[in-house]
Amino acid sequence: MKKTAQPGIEARKNLDFGLDANTPKYWHSNDPFKTRLHDALQSTFPEGERYFIACVRVFNDRIEDPKLQHEVKEFIHQEAQHGMAHTKYNQLLAQQGMPMKRLLAFHKDKTQKDQKRFSPEFNLALTAAFEHFTALLADAYFSNKETTAGMDPKMKALFAWHAIEEMEHRSVAFNVMKSIAKVGYFKRSCAMVYATWMVMYFMFSFADNMLEADGFSKWQRRKMFFKNLNWMYGYKGILSSFTPSLLRYFKPSFHPEEIPVIHNYPDWVKAYDESGNPHKACEALIAAAH
Repeated sequence: MKKTAQPGIEARKNLDFGLDANTPKYWHSNDPFKTRLHDALQSTFPEGERYFIACVRVFNDRIEDPKLQHEVKEFIHQEAQHGMAHTKYNQLLAQQGMPMKRLLAFHKDKTQKDQKRFSPEFNLALTAAFEHFTALLADAYFSNKETTAGMDPKMKALFAWHAIEEMEHRSVAFNVMKSIAKVGYFKRSCAMVYATWMVMYFMFSFADNMLEADGFSKWQRRKMFFKNLNWMYGYKGILSSFTPSLLRYFKPSFHPEEIPVIHNYPDWVKAYDESGNPHKACEALIAAAH
């Protein structure tokens, strides 16, 4: 396993994305399915981030390495900021008539049950698996211009910031899992299978619930799904594009840092450091994309 250069972790706080009631209802290409699929995915982030933080914190007292201690601290700060930002957007979805109270309660209940019935080690392995998944979304969405072409600029900036910071802390839970919790290959592989199923389940089921709340019939929703199969799973599909990197997790010697960060990562960081503006940083990221 050969590691690549890993950027430092920086928790950027209180970012303003300007998301309000004027944000387009169907902000991705004016397409209900594409929009609600992303709305569904991001809706799970606040509770997911709290779960990740809790699962890593269990092992805090056993961490002696100062570098890893610092990384865990910054990881927690970043995840907390992500949760707050996506909570604000979930509130906007509720104002649109989305059944957020019911959906988020269901997700919270499922997450809390998993946290209780699984061992601390397996919960940490799940966290590392989810972190690998979300870090790969950065490359899937922001390494080229085409993927995000139809997105509303405000939502694009939100996802870009989240993706950038996911790459920065992508190794933290994995390193705690390996060096502190001593989780073996079989357990971490099982966790990845379960985590992948969970992401797909919540993303598709919540999206379907949201589209139903939008007034689309079951037949219309199924037509949307099949119409977008190529966009999701075709050549360069939004989900199929990062499947090879996702599968690398099952290599016994795998480490997240063997996958390079996206080539335009420094462009986002430079623009943000100069301006403090996530929108300008996102513009720089897209400008440097393929």
